[in-house]
Amino acid sequence: MTGTVYKSTGSWYSVKTPNGKFFECRIKGKFRIKGIKSTNPIAVGDVVEFDIETKNNKETGVIKRIEERQNYIVRKSVNLSKQTHIIASNIDLVFLLVTINNPPTFTSFIDRFLVTAEAYSIKTVLVFNKIDTYDDETLLEVKYLASIYRKIGYECIGISAKTGKNIDKVKHLMEGKVSMFAGHSGVGKSTLVNAIEPSLNLRTKQISEQHMQGQHTTTFAEMFDLSFDAKIIDTPGIKGFGVVDMEKEEVGDYFPEFFRLKQECKFNNCLHLKEPKCAVKNALEDDEISYSRYRSYLQILEGEDEHYRTDNWDEN
Repeated sequence: MTGTVYKSTGSWYSVKTPNGKFFECRIKGKFRIKGIKSTNPIAVGDVVEFDIETKNNKETGVIKRIEERQNYIVRKSVNLSKQTHIIASNIDLVFLLVTINNPPTFTSFIDRFLVTAEAYSIKTVLVFNKIDTYDDETLLEVKYLASIYRKIGYECIGISAKTGKNIDKVKHLMEGKVSMFAGHSGVGKSTLVNAIEPSLNLRTKQISEQHMQGQHTTTFAEMFDLSFDAKIIDTPGIKGFGVVDMEKEEVGDYFPEFFRLKQECKFNNCLHLKEPKCAVKNALEDDEISYSRYRSYLQILEGEDEHYRTDNWDEN
């Protein structure tokens, strides 16, 4: 039988078949020794083939094969630096939730996420949440950040999951697609999912005032079927985002505004560092490229990892 993985709890996977029936499945041991460096060989969104076993009048499945993934979002594992963690696979659209100060989302995190999404050709929409809570000065900051990313070509939407502002725009983009919601703990992913589909009634928690960081409500990634021809993958809050398996020479290709200028550089293999006649550096000096984006690029080139005070997530 074949089906799609809707939930992973580490050792068991909830798999939905085309006829709508769910089976709790486990994996064969050999999956773990096939050279897969990921902490989770199977991710939510995977299409898998499994056999049915019956024990004590209960049917369970044994996953024997994973179909080739269309794409996936992967990052460095928090607990095991040499391993990776696949957040979800076979995604049509990602909504990256951003909050300015409640908790803060730094541009380095946004850029690392976008680079990984670009590498796997996954369209990403930036969603600036909690705009109902911001004063005029903070709203100006939102507009400034949105202008940076809109100029590059990313769609940006200001929303309030609590008041419902622009929720209809998000729903319209989700129609007919498998969408993933991502962001730090506390940015309002579960609140947004509840605003889109109240019947799901996902748990939410308040921000910790002491550290201005989120408290985990989602422990594992999980896919949900929605009432308007859409699927959503809700993910745990991401602490930091380490870029995985990327050569230095290709990092700039995943910054769209750098890639557009690449042919104008004197050298084909220009890393946009100290090379002469670099179109990217010239654009930076002329304020045509954002300094925060260039700084993120340098950090990725240098292999720097992020260190945030926001919560780790459970990677079982």
